[in-house]
Amino acid sequence: MSTGPLARFKVIDLTRVRAGPTAVRQLADWGADVIKIEAPEGDSGLGGERHGPDFQNLHRNKRSLTLNLKAPEGLAILKKLVEQADVIVENYRPDVKFRLGVDYESLKVVNKRLVYASISGFGQDGPYRERPGFDQIAQGMGGLMSITGLPGQGPVRVGIPVADLTAGIFAAMGILVALLEREESGEGQWVQSSLLGAQIAMLDFQAARWTIAKEVPEQAGNNHPTSIPTGVFQTADGYINIAAAGNDIYRRCCKALDAMHLATDPLFATAKARSDNRDALNAAIEAITVHKTSAQWIDLLNEAGVPSGPIYKMNEVFDDPQVKHLGIARKIAHKTLGDVEVIGQAIELSRTPWSIRSPTPEAGEHTDAVLGELGFGAEEIAALRAKKVV
Repeated sequence: MSTGPLARFKVIDLTRVRAGPTAVRQLADWGADVIKIEAPEGDSGLGGERHGPDFQNLHRNKRSLTLNLKAPEGLAILKKLVEQADVIVENYRPDVKFRLGVDYESLKVVNKRLVYASISGFGQDGPYRERPGFDQIAQGMGGLMSITGLPGQGPVRVGIPVADLTAGIFAAMGILVALLEREESGEGQWVQSSLLGAQIAMLDFQAARWTIAKEVPEQAGNNHPTSIPTGVFQTADGYINIAAAGNDIYRRCCKALDAMHLATDPLFATAKARSDNRDALNAAIEAITVHKTSAQWIDLLNEAGVPSGPIYKMNEVFDDPQVKHLGIARKIAHKTLGDVEVIGQAIELSRTPWSIRSPTPEAGEHTDAVLGELGFGAEEIAALRAKKVV
């Protein structure tokens, strides 16, 4: 039995790969009863191997029902599920759901309260509707690759599938908004997000520099494009980040560095001067930071009220005491893999926590149980298996 603030909602998960599963994961972690619909052969390979870290991290807290949606009996079972469901999420290419007969207009006839969420590469209509969506394509078309990397380096992709992930998170937010609206109207609706739209939304102030001020942002490498000095500085034993945005923090930074001459030097005394002379200022700061260790500078700067922090490798991230305190990595027992840690939610509620209740299921692990809940008997389920419907 699901617990948590979303436990009263049943979600049908038709998603694969990443953007869709990311959306459903938000709902599952907060307690929704999620039924993952997979092809009879399973979804392994669509998001990595089933027992690999990617697949295991994406599909926890779900039940798995294998179902052939191309068979009339499979479609009929899905519609029986829809009768009881609150949400369905899919990330097929836009035309596929219509060919299968599982589009919003077809399913809202079965359940007018259904919230139907679609995630696509470019949107459900428009000139690029039928193009296959892929995170890196959206990063490029959405402008992110043009502002990532060192100046003059050429386009650089970000090290995570940011368009996939944010399209999924935006879809989850849209689903929750639609569920809230349903309390007023009594009806569901079609929620849509796209990789391209999500990527552009995530550009935020960089996009607004063009839409409002008509500036075309360029690559700035490790430097913040507008708050200077903010960037990466070498120390005696590695590198650290320093963020000294604004005149007050900049002066505190100069004091902590025992370099008040940098605060009064006309080349660096104002925000505009620091922007115009960014490279010279960075070099002057780094000539000082190389004489102490990263830990020494991080302590000195933070004590002075100047944001500073280490630059971790992934293993170091999860060794950090604050990361451990946040508890964002949660352990779950897997019957094949043993104890594994998955990455949890970045938000907390004071009374109703998120939870990792169950590991990623095996393909079809809950087929009999889910069909039983729909009223199918053992002989009927055996017949469906014989016909490869489930």
